[in-house]
Amino acid sequence: MADPIRYSFGADEHLFAEVSDSMSLEAFFTGMAVTRAVERLALDGVLDVCLANASFQIRFDPDRIAPHALLEAVREAEAGAIAERTLQTRIIEIPVLYNDPWTHETLMRFRDRHQDPSATDLEYAARINNLADVEAFIAAHSGAPWFVSMVGFVAGLPFMFQMVERERQLQVPKYLRPRTDTPKLTLGHGGCFGCIYSVRGAGGYQMFGVTPAPIYDPQQKLAYLKEHMVFFRPGDIVQFKPVDREAYDRAVAEVEAGRFDLRIRPVEFSLDAFLADPVGYPKSLQEVLA
Repeated sequence: MADPIRYSFGADEHLFAEVSDSMSLEAFFTGMAVTRAVERLALDGVLDVCLANASFQIRFDPDRIAPHALLEAVREAEAGAIAERTLQTRIIEIPVLYNDPWTHETLMRFRDRHQDPSATDLEYAARINNLADVEAFIAAHSGAPWFVSMVGFVAGLPFMFQMVERERQLQVPKYLRPRTDTPKLTLGHGGCFGCIYSVRGAGGYQMFGVTPAPIYDPQQKLAYLKEHMVFFRPGDIVQFKPVDREAYDRAVAEVEAGRFDLRIRPVEFSLDAFLADPVGYPKSLQEVLA
């Protein structure tokens, strides 16, 4: 039986809940079940419910709901919530130009902050993951889908981990010291988590490539951003697709013309099916995009 969720207050307006000490799909599904139960309560004074990797946080107005009354309601929701084992979600194909010139130029400016100043981020990542070369690393990185577990840090940035057995997880440490620059839409990696930098700015994750696909746009110019300016949401499944420079440039032109669209398919994700077959089940999800 899972340990009970640990709760603590953050200043006057936040209730923080730690579901687990470590990230796992089971912890994510538990957090999702409880946050959905809390949202269904529609408590007066609850302003925001934010789900993360193995935790969640609730922002509330203490003038409208007393902190301990909220805590009691959330604990009751936890007791009654049954962690859902299936998720109606979507699988999204994200084109990526790996080993691109823009992240290469950027990483070369910050070699003094890297573990191995003599290697690129991709070369370093391949070596410490015992892969033969950069091409083998790219094949592993794009070979299995990724599960989005939270969105944050900057507006629209998704954190995700690859749906493979634990021993096959790609792991790369963050830079020794953060960069002051990261190109917009950079594919990053730190620890076992991947991300896409939604905007240009500081960052510490290793840089592997760029995607032409905007994932955050307050103007909502593209069709897949019409529903919300932030594209990703927890529970999304991402399949990276390596593309060459010609295909990347063509996609950028389509973005600028307002015609670009992503390949998105509805899919049901089963936690039990994945845990039973972590090799075959992700392949069945990839087939939905075929």
